[in-house]
Amino acid sequence: MPTPEQMRTCFILGYWATKMYLPIYLIRIDERTKHVVILAGEETEILIYPNGKWRYL
Repeated sequence: MPTPEQMRTCFILGYWATKMYLPIYLIRIDERTKHVVILAGEETEILIYPNGKWRYL
């Protein structure tokens, strides 16, 4: 289950991705690290940490 910070960040980043016309292919929680992973567009991968901070890979 994602943390409230992860849910908020996921919603905001999902909004911006679709605003830039990037299709979102996958949103998944890594069970080992508890990170949320978003795959969007051709090369965009976003990692959201449990504290809500994120990193573009």
